[in-house]
Amino acid sequence: MSLFMDLNLPFTADKKRLKTLLETAAHLGFSTVAINYVHKAQSKGKQIPKPTPLDQLVDELPIVQVRGSRPIKILNRLTILVTDTNHYRTNAAEYKAYDILAVHPTTEKLFHAACMTFDVDIICITITERLPFFFKRAPINAARERGVMFEVCYAAAIRDSTMRRYTLTNGLALVERNNGKVTPLLILAQLFGMSEAEAKDGVSSNCRSVLLHAGTVP
Repeated sequence: MSLFMDLNLPFTADKKRLKTLLETAAHLGFSTVAINYVHKAQSKGKQIPKPTPLDQLVDELPIVQVRGSRPIKILNRLTILVTDTNHYRTNAAEYKAYDILAVHPTTEKLFHAACMTFDVDIICITITERLPFFFKRAPINAARERGVMFEVCYAAAIRDSTMRRYTLTNGLALVERNNGKVTPLLILAQLFGMSEAEAKDGVSSNCRSVLLHAGTVP
């Protein structure tokens, strides 16, 4: 039986809201979630946040609603919004406080650098808007060879028709360049030409690969 994971649960200081998100994830059968702290590196003087201790976030872990039920496992993830190569700092001490490290490049140059050299676990791509560059197969293949996964950020597409159009266009382009191996989206899997098995991989085996790459025991 596959263990489902959600490695992008947005951090919120609202404990009630966070509790609801965790309970929903557990109810849907997600065995592991990663609370995602986003750092906008271009903001002057803004320090990389430290993850909030688990006992300060929730009083009690919700139980996962699957066979052999157990408390949901919570990890910490840092996503760095990169608008300059200096925003990613190799071996920065602050990164070690997190279980998973992701970057969100905003230009073709930064996307290339993330694929080729950044020591990260996930490369995030917002496909709900017109991208300033085209995906190229070489850097994507290089990232895959290094064990780096791609994450497609598509939540806004649910709310806006224009964003849905960009989501489909950009998502298809990424899948084509990645030979169909990009982390798939369950909802849009068929529209992207993915099988049901590939869609399930996006919330199971691909997530496990991220944790193995990050050195985190699933």
